[in-house]
Parts: sequence; structure tokens; C-alpha cells
Amino acid sequence: MQPDLSGLTALEVNLATRTSLGDALTRSARMFGSRTAIADRGRSITYRELDAAAESVGRSLLESGLSHQQPVAMLMGNSWQFVATYFACAKAGLVAMPVNVVLAPEDIAWILNDSGTTTVVADAAFGPLLEKILPGLAEVKSVILVGAGPAASTGGVSTRNWEDLALREPAGPLEVLVEDRDAAQCLYTSGTTSRPKGVLASHTAVFVAGLTNALMQGASWGGEHATLVNVLPMFHTTGLNTLVLPTLMIGGTVVLPGPFDPGAVLDAIEAHRATHVMFLPIMYRALVGTQAAAARDLSSVRLCIYAMAPMPDTLLDQVDEAFPNASVILGSGQTEVVPATVLQWPEHRHTKANSWGPPVPTVEVQIMDNDGTLLPAGESGEIVYRGPHVSSGYWNNADANRAAFAHGWFHSGDVGHLDEDGVVWFTDRLKDIIKSGGENVSSVEVERVVSAAPGVQECSVVGLPDERWGEAVCAVVVAADATTAPAELEAQVIAHAKQHLAGFKVPKRVIVVDELPKTATGKARKHELRAGLSR
Repeated sequence: MQPDLSGLTALEVNLATRTSLGDALTRSARMFGSRTAIADRGRSITYRELDAAAESVGRSLLESGLSHQQPVAMLMGNSWQFVATYFACAKAGLVAMPVNVVLAPEDIAWILNDSGTTTVVADAAFGPLLEKILPGLAEVKSVILVGAGPAASTGGVSTRNWEDLALREPAGPLEVLVEDRDAAQCLYTSGTTSRPKGVLASHTAVFVAGLTNALMQGASWGGEHATLVNVLPMFHTTGLNTLVLPTLMIGGTVVLPGPFDPGAVLDAIEAHRATHVMFLPIMYRALVGTQAAAARDLSSVRLCIYAMAPMPDTLLDQVDEAFPNASVILGSGQTEVVPATVLQWPEHRHTKANSWGPPVPTVEVQIMDNDGTLLPAGESGEIVYRGPHVSSGYWNNADANRAAFAHGWFHSGDVGHLDEDGVVWFTDRLKDIIKSGGENVSSVEVERVVSAAPGVQECSVVGLPDERWGEAVCAVVVAADATTAPAELEAQVIAHAKQHLAGFKVPKRVIVVDELPKTATGKARKHELRAGLSR
């Protein structure tokens, strides 16, 4: 059965029925216009102001000649202008493409070239980067700089000022055709083993994930709104899709205190009476130490999420103490299945602390073997996903899409199992499983134990070639006290590991380093560790 829509334009029907991220911001602005949407380092931007800026920038992008579903590259740090630009693209039917600004210039240039980018929106601080890479990018025709004065060109490309575009007088609402399955964003993966892959996510995927995250995080649409303090980069799916967008979709306030500084973050939590926070384990370690030295009132926080790395029980206990009214849970996911896809329930903090938690209600999770057969509870295999969160596919990469969607499921590249309660237990990335002496060793399990060893601040575990074992389990650690002798720390790690791990899982080598190579979101770059230590 189909309705008779004769006499109506496609745009009229689309406007009345669509799933659009741009419309989500408009709805929040109409309901909570004078409420602070974003508190950006001392400046408060209301929902009305944010929506108006997004409308103006979106209209300007279309007037510049961009057409439906073209990408707009964003070289921007966390700011209210980042959020306005993202929503501008959503309103205009363009594809927002935040770029990881800590990548090497040649990698950023490769992404801009691969995506066919013609327009770049960038913070003025990245002007020197653009001057370096733009001469080699013939497709880029326009640069819009945030926080810069008038400039004729950057790297030979015509330049406009973002503020001029955002402050234009409104010419009525921006209403263009935006289909539910149009791409809303393209986020390039970190490319730890090969060139980055552009992950396209539709308006439906991002919209459903946003509302699901709001539901799972206990945020409400009403007077007692959520207040999120966010320091994770918004060019990454966690900061953008798991945290910031869900908060704004239900009328909450996002606080951006700037680069992570434990004292400044604690001050922001106290000053804004934050209800939601998410940090990496190493950040929580710094926060509880700073809180112990000079306590702030953190009683407003209801939810503390952590991700990216295991968190030792001792540190979890300290987080419980520092945030006395908060549930402390682990969230997990990946760019290709807009996170969070699995999320612990508060009760899992003590009953299943090392699990990933159950799937969220809008994602189906199963375990699959190499032949495409789904496995029962308790059996280990690859974690696979179905649901509206799943990305539309990789840009310009048919081979990767064939592998990713084989058997009608999205293949995560993660190994794990489901228990009898439907809770997901993660073992390791397929590529990070260590095969030592004929046994499979989960690097994540060993990391969880080593990170709790006396004197260890953080660690990463990799397998290194070994004549006897095939691969030897190697723990690369950073000392909590830089004055500790490496031999002493190695002995402490080995002794602790022997108490908590089977013999074949105990590290054969412990290497002490000053710091671990990491991605922008704090994940250890294991391919760099393996390459450097195998020489």
C-alpha cells in the first residue's frame, strides 16, 4: 500500500516526514531557544544562536556552488563553531567531514584528495597546515577560516571568514531535500594498518544512535536537562556521536573547557553542575589525583563513562569515591556502527565489570565463525552487528564493503562472546590476538592485569616475533614514578602478572617507555609499537 501524493512536491513530503539531523537542532531551538546549548571556554551560545548560525552557514555553503551530498572538510578543534558547521551541513544536505587534525599533513592531504573535497572549513590556527598542503590539492577551491581576519587566499585558494557567513541576516528557514538515508557525515578511520577508510553514516544512523545514547545515558527532554562536560575530540565518533549530538538533540548543555587539564575540568564540572562526563582511563587517574589534592563538589554528576582502554578495579573504586552520586560504566563501539553499540548497565559495574555490557536496544549483536555461522552463548568468534546504527559503507572502497557486509551482518574485526544474559564480552581485536606457544592470548586481558600492577601508570601489550614461542607476550609500560628503575618495575609487573594470569599469558618481556604512541582518542598505536620493537 502506498499513499496518493499527487499534487504535492517532493520537498513538501520530505519536509513533513524525514529524519534529519538539521531538523533535530531546529526542534531543540524552538523548545529551548534561550537555554545555553554550548558553553565554550567562557562564552555561552544559546540554542537560538546555534541554530541561526547553522542556518546561515548552510545557506552560504549552497550559495557557493556546493551541491547535494558533496563533502565539507572540517579541520577544527572543539568549539561551538564546529557544532554549528556540522549542523549547517546537515541542514543543507551536504556531508560533514570532520578530519583528525593530529594526523600527519600528508595523511590529511590524502583524505581531502580521496574524498573529493572542494571546500574546507578550518580554524585559523590550521592556516599554516593548509598553506603546506593546498598547493597539491587541485580540487579544493574554497577555504572558510574560523577566527581569522579578512584574507585574500590561503595556499593559493580563495578564503572567506566564517563569522561573516554565520552572522548574515536570516532569509527564512533553509529548506532543501534531505533523504533519511543521505549521508550526514564521513569520518575517516585512524588507518592503523593501511590507508584510512571514509565511513559514511546516514541521517537515520546518526539520528537513531543519538536518541538511543540519550536514552541509555538517562538524559531527559525537559526542565532538568543534561549537562555534559566534554574534552574528547569531536572529529572522532565518540565525542561527536556518543556525547555531543545526543546531548543537543534532547535540549541539554555541552560544556567545552578546552584541552584536557584535570584542574580546569573539575572546575568546569563544579561550576556548571555537570550531570554527565566521559573520560579515558588515564584522564580519570589524573582527575582523582587532582580531586584528592583539592576537592571540588562533584555531587551533580550522575553518569561517568569510560572507554578506549581497560580500567583497573583500584582506579574504578577511586572514581566511585570521587563521583559519589554517579554510575560508572564502560561504553564501546566503532566508527562503522555509530556508537555506543553496547553499554554496561549500572549494575554491571560490580557484577560484570570486565564486560562490554549488553547491546543497546537499536542494535543487534551476534557472534559469527569464519564460515558465517552464528554461534551460541559462550562460544567465541567475531562480533557482528545489525541495525540502523550501521554505516552505509566505506567511501570509494568496494573491496572493504564486500568484506564488511558479508553474510548480511557488519563485521567488526573484534573477537568476543555473548554470555547467557546477552552481555558482550570482548576478547581482542582479531589483528591483536597474540599466538604464543600454540595458545591464543588476549592482549586486552593482559593489559587489564598489567595496568593494575604496582608502579604502572599505563600499558599496552603486543606480540613480538620469537623463535621459541612464535610470538612472545610483551608488555610496554609507562611508570607512575619516572624515578623507578626499569628493572625494578619489570620485576613488579612480572610478579603481579604471575599472581593473576596463566603462565603462558605472563609477559615474556616488559619494556619501560616514557610514553605510548596514541591516536587522538587515547588508543595505543600497537602497529607502531610492534614495528619499533621488532627492529
